[in-house]
Amino acid sequence: MGQTKVTSRCSRVSSLTRSAVICAASLALCVATGAHAQAPSLRDFLLPRHAEPTGLSPGRYLPAEGEAFVVDRGQTGALLLRFDDNPEVWALTPVAGPRGDVIYKDDTGETVLRSTRLGGLTLFTGDRPMGAPAAYSGDGPSIRLSPVANANLLFQTLVQSSLRASRAAQHLVVFEAHDLTPKDVTPASSAVLADAAWITAEAFTRLAGRGVQGRSLVARFARVQFATGPDAQAQAAGSVVVITINPDKGYSGRPSSARIITVLSRK
Repeated sequence: MGQTKVTSRCSRVSSLTRSAVICAASLALCVATGAHAQAPSLRDFLLPRHAEPTGLSPGRYLPAEGEAFVVDRGQTGALLLRFDDNPEVWALTPVAGPRGDVIYKDDTGETVLRSTRLGGLTLFTGDRPMGAPAAYSGDGPSIRLSPVANANLLFQTLVQSSLRASRAAQHLVVFEAHDLTPKDVTPASSAVLADAAWITAEAFTRLAGRGVQGRSLVARFARVQFATGPDAQAQAAGSVVVITINPDKGYSGRPSSARIITVLSRK
């Protein structure tokens, strides 16, 4: 009887061993046959194939503290974010972080959002540098640029933005776009330029609102020139600020107010 039990156990162990060997062989075969396929990336590991490219579902999010915000998908893989209390749209770039996190940064390199593999989301702002947890609360409006119907409306936007910047600098700041081609002033392209003009005026206003030092910084500038190029840029030389846009990239094709403020603040 004892010998029968030992034999039975050995048979089961042998059976399990054979099964393990078969599974290992099958796994090795799968790896071998897929050797020429592209290895799964960190993005593939973090995000299922059916997930959105940004890793966050478009919609409205509520932070534990501060204003609610809306996110949407943008061009060139950017995540678009807009707070309820501010019309500026932020184009955020996703970057792989530690422990499988996805970090979303603005065009100055500052972290704005952090998404974890387990679904947690943290919002970082100037008022909350340590971050505040945020949660999805439902559908939100799409974030889209509004086309500028004609050159006259574009001109009016430039004039209004010039007036805002002039009030901040306490002297005339001319906004001009002399070197644009007919392609640059189509309704869709003009929308990016109009938004860039508004963002630039916003940067002047925000910097001047920081007190005497901020007003002295913006007072140095008398002209803002808009040009087109492959990448969004903000530069300053003397009394001239040059804003480079790429209308084909949508919101990602113009610098943010934070990036422009950084340039205006350089001495």
